[in-house]
Amino acid sequence: MPEIVVGRDEEDLRKYGSEGTIYIGKHLVGTGEESHLTTPVLLDVLRPHIICLTGKRGAGKSFSLGVFVEEIHKLPEKVRNNLCCLIIDTQGIFWTMKSPNEKELVLLKDWGMKPQGFPVNVYVPEGQESIFSSAGVEYDSTFSLHPSEFSAEDWLNVFGLAANETLGILLQRAFKKLKGKFGIDDIISTVKSQEGFGTEKLSLENYFEAAKLWGIFGDSKMPEVLEPGKLTVIDVSLTPQNVRALLVSLVCEKVLEERILARRQEELAEIELSSLKRIPMPWILIDEAHNFLPSEGSTAATEVLNRIVKEGRQPGVTLVLATQRPEKLHPDALAQCDLIVSHQLTAKSDIDALRSIMQTYMLYDIGKYISELPKLKGVAIILDDNSERIYKVRMRTRQSWHAGASPVAV
Repeated sequence: MPEIVVGRDEEDLRKYGSEGTIYIGKHLVGTGEESHLTTPVLLDVLRPHIICLTGKRGAGKSFSLGVFVEEIHKLPEKVRNNLCCLIIDTQGIFWTMKSPNEKELVLLKDWGMKPQGFPVNVYVPEGQESIFSSAGVEYDSTFSLHPSEFSAEDWLNVFGLAANETLGILLQRAFKKLKGKFGIDDIISTVKSQEGFGTEKLSLENYFEAAKLWGIFGDSKMPEVLEPGKLTVIDVSLTPQNVRALLVSLVCEKVLEERILARRQEELAEIELSSLKRIPMPWILIDEAHNFLPSEGSTAATEVLNRIVKEGRQPGVTLVLATQRPEKLHPDALAQCDLIVSHQLTAKSDIDALRSIMQTYMLYDIGKYISELPKLKGVAIILDDNSERIYKVRMRTRQSWHAGASPVAV
């Protein structure tokens, strides 16, 4: 049976066929409860993409993120080693990918698959290590940041202070006097030494004292992400949202800059017909993405994520933005997506957000496509700008344990 390949244009389809694709599910034919599964659906991973993965709570977004990661690991070595994955885990659910999905043996058999664990490398904040350990969460190592890695602008952003208000001015003046590698206590001492300001100094000191409790400062370093075939999970589920955004900003900035440099070297090697040890092309998968790249206002991560959206294709960075609320996602990001994977949506405002980017190749209103989906978990529509087609699919069952399902009281 011929496959459907999404995310790949006709030229690449002729050149590569189904090479460099991952198996994500099967095509749904028919409407509502009369629909049935037919052709395998494959997703291109040879080229970089901007993917929006959406759907209301419990519809299958996090599940689908896991399918992408599983399939990338299962690629042939020559392709897998040119890719890597970075998952920003906001719910603390991806560490279970290490374990096989033994609870859905029958479903997996229907898909021709077996339970399998995957070698995800899970990193937790150094200062939160005891919490994760006591909860029985399996992790591989810790990560931390040093306060001196944050600029004055970063601190203003994370504290929600304006640069022109009194506390913002005090913070910026203090940072002008800090040099080299400094810690939280050094910042507090410098704030205290500023002339004037009165009670504002005490207020700013309290901000920095509270920062010690975030658990992200320590002696560990951020993990190396750009390693061949590596699956990296950074668990920020116990970290305040404003600090999560700062972490995402720092990590994504580093990844993007490394890939920009690597791409220049790759281009030079192609011109000179010389060999080069390639730095893998990253897939950055962010859960609850509207909290990092919102439609209104900004976070510490907004600038770098918007930069990846607009400039990430050339250095080969794929960005997967998963969100329950496409309405809340930055409109520039939504407009630049070449693939939309939408599970069930019922809120009119969210459907309207997708309707605002409807393409000319869509025969009907997007609400009609979504309403025709059967009431089953894992079903979705895929809008593919590369082939200019729209498909109804059911995502395949996870081979690894999925921790994102709702608990039951019985």
